[in-house]
Amino acid sequence: MSRTPDQVLTVAQMRSAEEALIAAGSSVEALMDLAGRGAAEWVWRVAAHRPVTVLCGPGNNGGDGYVIAEALRARGGAVAVVAAAEPRTDAARNARSLFQGEVLGPEERPHGEVLVDCLFGSGLTRGLGEAHLALLGDLARSHRHRIAIDLPSGVESDSGQPLNKGLPDYDLTVALGAWKFAHYLMPACAGIGALRLVGIGVAPVAGAARVIGPPALGAPAADAHKYRRGLLGVVGGEMPGASILASVAAQGAGAGYVKLLGEPVAAQALSWDLVLETVPLAQALADRRYNALLVGPGLGRNARARERLLTALAAGIPTVADADALMLLQPGDPAPAIVTPHEGELAALERAFGLAPAPAKPDRARALARAGGMVVVAKGPDTVIAAPDGRLALAPRASSWLSTAGTGDVLAGIVASRLATGIEPFAAACEGVWLHAEAARHCLPPFTAEDLARAVPAAYAAAL
Repeated sequence: MSRTPDQVLTVAQMRSAEEALIAAGSSVEALMDLAGRGAAEWVWRVAAHRPVTVLCGPGNNGGDGYVIAEALRARGGAVAVVAAAEPRTDAARNARSLFQGEVLGPEERPHGEVLVDCLFGSGLTRGLGEAHLALLGDLARSHRHRIAIDLPSGVESDSGQPLNKGLPDYDLTVALGAWKFAHYLMPACAGIGALRLVGIGVAPVAGAARVIGPPALGAPAADAHKYRRGLLGVVGGEMPGASILASVAAQGAGAGYVKLLGEPVAAQALSWDLVLETVPLAQALADRRYNALLVGPGLGRNARARERLLTALAAGIPTVADADALMLLQPGDPAPAIVTPHEGELAALERAFGLAPAPAKPDRARALARAGGMVVVAKGPDTVIAAPDGRLALAPRASSWLSTAGTGDVLAGIVASRLATGIEPFAAACEGVWLHAEAARHCLPPFTAEDLARAVPAAYAAAL
């Protein structure tokens, strides 16, 4: 039923989408039944005939819980319902009236195997009260497995921030209707477990964010050659290891030719097929066959590094700026096509462009993209990509083993390689982020940045 399974909606967008469905002839009760029965399928699979406790709140999320409970009961499942409060909406009252099992009061503490959290959903804007928080915590501790319906109770949907301390973690979160920002933003995404989506027929929402999915890559054309596939120049600096690492990663991500433009380095530091060009940078960039540049990994932060950055940006070649380049970039410089800041670099760019940090990472990325006229890859344990025209994409959670030195250089090389193939910057950024996470999936933990760079071809092959 999910017509756009990759879109990510704010609370306001989701509310409007549901209102549109109702205006088109559905009803709150019908949507609740559709969502609840879809969620019950996932609960049934997880429970595997083990006893289930459904915690129902007073709103429509609680109504979803009653639908889930009845669907499980009707299939022969052992299910107990705990009502944290009496239903306060017509749809929730209707769902409770249709549940044919016993409803326990909030003072009850049944023990089971699987807890289904339907206390509060995505519209929550304030923390759980003391009684509700204690009830949720007690039940979470007495059940081995925990499933959140739509969102874990106590999480703010649009920012991913917890509204209470000490909220439980979950094994599975079943989103209803569409993905929410908290499914992909820290700190919420760290505790929600696996993600599944139950569609209710929500139509495409104009301007909605989306989840990054696998790119549709292909083999080179029959008449392809290295320049037609894309020539990438990686601008080196005072620390050649980082630029070499980025170059090796770029070789496996689609570009036909990767050149390292930098100082002479020890021959053994270079992969046997990586070309090193040591002529002055402006002379090297006079070759109009370059399709993209990468500047920043290992560049340094002195006056000479700043000069090399400006030379690269002035060449008029689509450029990815990373690492040291982000600390040297200033308003008024020619805009790079893509920047790839981590949290500290994002804050530095916000200061440079006179931006006040917003509470949520997507808002920060969008503001910087507009101010700088560049695609922003705000990387980290949650990665957000924003374009100057307002497009926004969120990455699924990737391996936490990526938290090691040099993996950002690998990401920059992959993104620059995709840009060199000729696709537009936002698409190049999204494809690069996906390939980076997929490469990590092909590595045995714990892995190094070099291991990650060497795994990029396997990630590319997975998208063919």
